[in-house]
Amino acid sequence: MKRTNRFDVRPRSAKEREVFVRWLDASASLWNETNYARRQAFLEDDESFWDADTGSLEGKYKGVLSSSVAQQIIRKNSEAWRSFFSSNEKYHAGKLDEKPSPPGYWGNEDDGRLLRTYVRNDQYTIQFGKYSRLEVPIGSELKNELGLNRNQRLRVEVAGEPKWSGEQGRLELVYDETADTFRAYQPVTVDSSRLDSPLASEEAALDVGANNLVACTTTTGSQYLYEGRELFERFRETTEQIAYYQSLLEDQHKSSKRIDRLYRKRTNRRKHAQNTLVRDLVERLYDEGVSTLYVGDIKGVLSTHWSPVINSKTHNFWAYRRFINRLEDMCEEYGIRVEEESEAWTSQECPECGEREETIRHEDSLACPCGFEGHADLVASESFLRQQNNTVGSMARPVYLKWNKHSWREHHSPPSIAVEATANEAYTDQSTASSGNIALGDSDD
Repeated sequence: MKRTNRFDVRPRSAKEREVFVRWLDASASLWNETNYARRQAFLEDDESFWDADTGSLEGKYKGVLSSSVAQQIIRKNSEAWRSFFSSNEKYHAGKLDEKPSPPGYWGNEDDGRLLRTYVRNDQYTIQFGKYSRLEVPIGSELKNELGLNRNQRLRVEVAGEPKWSGEQGRLELVYDETADTFRAYQPVTVDSSRLDSPLASEEAALDVGANNLVACTTTTGSQYLYEGRELFERFRETTEQIAYYQSLLEDQHKSSKRIDRLYRKRTNRRKHAQNTLVRDLVERLYDEGVSTLYVGDIKGVLSTHWSPVINSKTHNFWAYRRFINRLEDMCEEYGIRVEEESEAWTSQECPECGEREETIRHEDSLACPCGFEGHADLVASESFLRQQNNTVGSMARPVYLKWNKHSWREHHSPPSIAVEATANEAYTDQSTASSGNIALGDSDD
């Protein structure tokens, strides 16, 4: 079973940091050039798609990356294309509703690259102790700059302790621009007999929203709510800054370096919060013994909303498809199966009497003529879970989590719920439409 250790990587000097950034940047360049060659072959519908000259690209970059790292980047790109071709076949066979897109690029020099690389499992070492360190291969050009001999590797400090031990897999290194931190992700294969919390047969269901990013209910009776209003406000503030600076541009200019930086800042903040939420949630579910996680099937739900604010949240802010993809990747590491099911009516169904037509959903509240009042998103996740599993027991006190710019922290005061809503509000609030919960868009600007 696969598990992942995460560490912070800390170059010890300015020169070491410069070399490390160049190493990651060259990886992005190699990925982009490899991907471009394969995209061109794909557009030409050439049967010799896999004959793209990746060997010359490896030779071009091995002086910076080392041969083994250059090979891993090309191999990772091959895996991405194989996954795309597999999904494309399923789409044309009618097994997928959404047409897949070919692998994308890792940004560019003007708009900012995604600084990332991969190192083969036998080409790096991590040692822990008083002075924990990571050693990775770099090319001869960078070795000369650092004064290393041909047999030496780049050594950098790492912070963190391994949660899992086992056979190490391919190392992923990435630069988190928002936190200005280099991170390392080390997958390891763990014998199931050694797991400290073996998977049981519990289940969980997610309600993904706009005001509250995720509401989750488990068959053990636990509930988690990740509040997203402050995150969205920061997102909207940055959007307004972008609009202001765009208004100052001359007609022939569409952007500027400042605007590009704001776009990157906005996207990276969201990704950081999203990735951290996924890891926090999956670790909690794993500790609960969850083996199956249900998420909403968004077929037919992505539509334009009447409210500009809801449109901004759904199509730009939370990026539903990226969130689900990241969730599936993390669940795979923890051995949790993700299943997409219809969540129609879950946001309007009263958990007490089953009423759907007469309930009133207003912002965070759900009220029913029978007298029930509760938090709409938590109710939706519970109803969604009960549709899949009839053995759901009574619910414990929900855990409320808020974002503090770096991590999700438990908040002891539950969010206020305004349950007063007029009948007119119920009919004018389009988010109560019978198509189900709001599903969020896939924009990744």
